[in-house]
Amino acid sequence: MIRKMTAALFLSTAMFTSTAIITRANAAETTTAQPAPVPVTDLVKAVNIPYESFTLDNGLRVVVHTDKKAPIVAVSVWYDVGSKHEPKGKTGFAHLFEHLMFEGSENVRNFDEATIRLGAANNNGSTWYDRTNYFENVPTGALDQMLYIEADRMGYLLGAVTQERLDAQRGVVQNEKRQGDNDPYGLVEYAQIKAMVPAGHPYGHSTIGSMADLDAASLDDVRAWFKQHYGPNNAVLVLAGDIDAPTAKRLVQKNFGAIKATAKQPKLKVDVPTLAAPVSEVMKDDVATVRLYRNWMVPGMDDIAAVPLSVAASILGGLSSSRLDNALVRNEKTAVSVTASYQEFAQLGGFYITADVAPGIDPDAVSKRLDAIIADFIKNGPTPDEVQRAQMQQISAQVAGLEAVGGGDGKAVTLAEGALYQNDAGFFKKQLAEMAAVTPAKVKSAMQRWLTRPTYALRVEPGPRAPYEEAKAGAAKSVPAAAAIARITRTALPEIGAVGDLKFPAIQRAKLKNGIEVFYAQRSTVPTTNIALNFDAGYAADPRDRLGTQALMLSLMTEGANGMTSVQIAEAQERLGARISANASLDSTTANLFTLSGALAPSLQLFADIVIKPTFAPAEVERMRTKQLSTIQDEQKDPSSIALRYLPPLLYGEAHGYGIGFSGTGDAKVVQSVTRDEIVSFHQKWLRPEKAKLFVVSDLPFAEVTAALDVGFGQWNAIGPAGVKKVAAPIPPAKPRIVLFDRPGSPQSVILGGQILPAKGSDDLDYAIAANQVVGQGFLSRINNDLRQTKSWSYGVRGSINRVKEDVPYIISAPVQADKTGASIAALLGHYRDFLGEKGTTPAEYDRVISGNIRELPGRFETSGQVLSAIQTNITYQRPDNYYDQLASKYRGMTAPEMDKAIRKIMKPDQFVWIVVGDAAKVKPQLEKLGLPIEISKQDANPADSK
Repeated sequence: MIRKMTAALFLSTAMFTSTAIITRANAAETTTAQPAPVPVTDLVKAVNIPYESFTLDNGLRVVVHTDKKAPIVAVSVWYDVGSKHEPKGKTGFAHLFEHLMFEGSENVRNFDEATIRLGAANNNGSTWYDRTNYFENVPTGALDQMLYIEADRMGYLLGAVTQERLDAQRGVVQNEKRQGDNDPYGLVEYAQIKAMVPAGHPYGHSTIGSMADLDAASLDDVRAWFKQHYGPNNAVLVLAGDIDAPTAKRLVQKNFGAIKATAKQPKLKVDVPTLAAPVSEVMKDDVATVRLYRNWMVPGMDDIAAVPLSVAASILGGLSSSRLDNALVRNEKTAVSVTASYQEFAQLGGFYITADVAPGIDPDAVSKRLDAIIADFIKNGPTPDEVQRAQMQQISAQVAGLEAVGGGDGKAVTLAEGALYQNDAGFFKKQLAEMAAVTPAKVKSAMQRWLTRPTYALRVEPGPRAPYEEAKAGAAKSVPAAAAIARITRTALPEIGAVGDLKFPAIQRAKLKNGIEVFYAQRSTVPTTNIALNFDAGYAADPRDRLGTQALMLSLMTEGANGMTSVQIAEAQERLGARISANASLDSTTANLFTLSGALAPSLQLFADIVIKPTFAPAEVERMRTKQLSTIQDEQKDPSSIALRYLPPLLYGEAHGYGIGFSGTGDAKVVQSVTRDEIVSFHQKWLRPEKAKLFVVSDLPFAEVTAALDVGFGQWNAIGPAGVKKVAAPIPPAKPRIVLFDRPGSPQSVILGGQILPAKGSDDLDYAIAANQVVGQGFLSRINNDLRQTKSWSYGVRGSINRVKEDVPYIISAPVQADKTGASIAALLGHYRDFLGEKGTTPAEYDRVISGNIRELPGRFETSGQVLSAIQTNITYQRPDNYYDQLASKYRGMTAPEMDKAIRKIMKPDQFVWIVVGDAAKVKPQLEKLGLPIEISKQDANPADSK
């Protein structure tokens, strides 16, 4: 699989051929445009990430890519250590150590605090089988300080790692494990690995590890791990963005040159495991849908089979028009969803297939049919058209992220992966060349080589889970303490250089012939066009007695339009490399188009057909109805989804337009009974020109874009009367209480707390939002710092001011370990009472929030998607076009007392309503100590029925 690599791309729009006109027999519409295939070889030849590289005397490899479009630099440090390097009894240790690497070093007290203050964005780290990485985007003027921080993490860490920090982060990691395990199907990965990979194999255990091994990790283990794996000669540093190679050499040598090399990490020998015979297993889980799995271990990115297997997975179950989608979901309707994917690691890969069985269908019959489709595909291989569409979609997916220099999947990632895994930062070019050269014969050959081996088949059925493997209370404290290590003092932290204010792209306006307003910004870094067609509708437009109508209507729009079937629409998008979707929020409904700019005309024609002329074919209505009902059932099994479905009616009351489940999937009884006529009527009332606004970010000239939009949408006229949305209604008096949803056996409880603020989305909320960064929002907020960093009760908590047009909600989200549920709510209430009382923003908190907010602004709008979203937000909430240009000055003018006053004016902590989804037998006794009324609710209740 070609990863989500991003690159400096220079594509000529002339590479796209003109469209052919194909006539289809249809009673209503007989003509529709179909794109001619685009030469994939021309596309991949134009992808390039120019870079220079050098190596320090201590072995640190450095790769530099210059991209001057924004005054930011992506810093990405990749270490040649992952879970595959963990010995027996130390599973999860690489990931645990990654957490410790954020806790501070001998000369930097706290990495998160330091990086947030200097304006770092995308500041994070991750661990996987093959590597551990740390990454952040920083303003150019802060690069020297950021490199100092990363160097201190690499070379001067152990003196700051204490038993207290180890115990705290052990608890955080164990809660991260609980959080993933607690999800539906959350235990599948362990079963897959155990069945398919032998014990002792480098890839033979999960990266998160086992509770027992995490319990046993000692401070001596930490020190040995650091000394073995974290030397400069086991690392790659990539700098991408507003930086040149001479400057990079000077700064890297200054900050990293004195760190001594360690023993070089040897490359592990990894074989591709093969089962001796097919394995079939059944697992019980608290799920609504039977899910079938078919899995094989296959080669990784270092093998010639990687790209053909990636293409095979797309054709089989990745494309919207995939073999499995067409057979099981569209035609036979025996599955509600299917997937196929190729998971690529450095030295191994996995080929994974899933099918969610439709309600009322025999899983055994679906299982046999699934195997038959897979066998036929392996035997006969794909068609040339299938290969071309898979190529185009994969390459288009790369182009979508081409503007990003860093983060989790930017250009820095692409260069680092190649350098670390293949000793070649330009390895992406070889992968792209292989993608362009892949043929049906190559795909067939790879499948017959690797997918004819014995299969691992797993079936997950609804039922009680097996007992959960918990951490042993106090186990870690029995490990003997290690002696302290002396700290090494370096020179002082470098000063932060000048960081310029943001210059937001100019907004141009126009109106189409029918009056639709167009808001446009030009971004010329990559040849792509992003369009959002926004309607003043949203889930609040759903009739109160017909909740779920809009969601069903939206799901049907790409399932047939203007004489094209759902398969034809999917294939047309794939040939163009375009992506069309429709979604809704509480306030608005949006149709989205991403396309390569050279294919704008045919993509817009397809987009207009989908928006204006959806078919709503009866057979498709029934199929998507079944899928939405299945989604509602799934939501009733997912702890976070349960909370998000039932909290809004408790806060807003049943009469308010926002008093509905935040997913918008609605009431199962309504979805079961809604008619095609109701769907058509909803579309005509709400998706119409006078309710629409067009938002566009493109490299194409404004006049060219508006002319193309006029062709697609300028002649559109509404049918019948428009819908009238009634959102506002009296908010019921706050009734502080706890509503408990029983989910037996849950190792974690999901806590949601909320209240409705006396504020509208168009109000000036910037002061209150800045204050909330102190108490609720962000990694260093008081509630996260306490429940995660200090107490280790959670993987992460947050409290957010959620901007909507009308009555704005404040929502706290806190997944916590089950035995700390009551204490967590008590701690949360304590922090809010203190902050909104006499313990407001401190000088240090004020400096961190304001400095960080100002310095991060230049990097907030690096991509077209970020710009598009910001323009929509400005228009929706009636802000001036230069809002973001003025924001830095606004932050500079804020004072801590003004921030505190703003949030105290609108927030009342004793009016929170709480939802808890967890094991009632464990958590109810804890909740009773809080002195709040407790109500027990049923998970299968409709949102409007929950009192």
